[in-house]
Amino acid sequence: MFIDEAKIRVKAGDGGNGCMAFRREKFVPRGGPSGGDGGKGGDVIMESSERHNTLVHFRFNPEYKAERGRHGEGANKTGRDGSDVVLKVPVGTIVYDDETGEKVFDFSGPDERIIIARGGRGGRGNAQFATSTHQAPREHEPGRPGEERTYRLELKLLADVGLVGYPNVGKSTLISRISAARPKIADYPFTTLEPNLGVVVVGDEKDAVSFVVADIPGLIEGAHTGAGLGTQFLRHIERTRLLVHLVDVSDGSGRDEVAKDVEVILGELGSFGAHLEEKPMIMVASKIDVANKDKLAALKKYCRKKKKKLYEISAVTGKGIEELKYAMAEEVKAQREKHAVA
Repeated sequence: MFIDEAKIRVKAGDGGNGCMAFRREKFVPRGGPSGGDGGKGGDVIMESSERHNTLVHFRFNPEYKAERGRHGEGANKTGRDGSDVVLKVPVGTIVYDDETGEKVFDFSGPDERIIIARGGRGGRGNAQFATSTHQAPREHEPGRPGEERTYRLELKLLADVGLVGYPNVGKSTLISRISAARPKIADYPFTTLEPNLGVVVVGDEKDAVSFVVADIPGLIEGAHTGAGLGTQFLRHIERTRLLVHLVDVSDGSGRDEVAKDVEVILGELGSFGAHLEEKPMIMVASKIDVANKDKLAALKKYCRKKKKKLYEISAVTGKGIEELKYAMAEEVKAQREKHAVA
């Protein structure tokens, strides 16, 4: 099950109470104060991990509480600190304060960690209040309460290339041909119900370029307002360096106005509000093995007008796949170098 949103409630441990005690030893008739301090409450820590790729574990267990600090004891014994709680999240998780909506942290790499709720400080024992003029203090402090917060977690997959297009244009078949990903493939719309990731390696070992491709559920007109499934998953291509736009040119695609179809998808990307329409894009004519000549001609005309190169592929027969892979690798490499310089 792929879960990319969750809400959690966390409670750090309370600090232990300070102790009030006095030395009671033989031959020490007036023993001084000996109450120890309370221990600190445990923190709630969040850490990114490459072993996790979904937030499903938070959906079924949304509340977490760290251990409280132990109380201080006599003989100046400080209470033990409470144990921390460490919550593992996938790389690409963004943490928001649920009350204010403020972004708290963006886990962009593995093994990053932050404290999302700090444990309470332990209270001081009466030994801490002793002075030259106040030698038998009875004052002692309770432990401070630990922080309690509610957070909203949002996962945005980290991929180099995002596959976009209408439902059933061949995105899942393509990712299965160029990577080890094995998404569900069937001849009906919205077969893909959750994002799929695949790692693609192009070239020999010395000069190989590897990149991650994300296949998201197909878009339809009005996706940015909630139509279809795409609106739930457009966030997963926000971080991509390149978009690959697949257009079905087969006889069975059921769409005749190819240029309009392309513009609809571009419009949905633009309306999402994350500048997706500004990303570099490769145009692909899909299902070329059963192409409708008029649709293919219309798409070629559109690409010439927009000065975009068009790649023709058949994920079933393998035609054009290698050429497309190398084109994707070159663009990803160029974008990486561009951002490295910036």
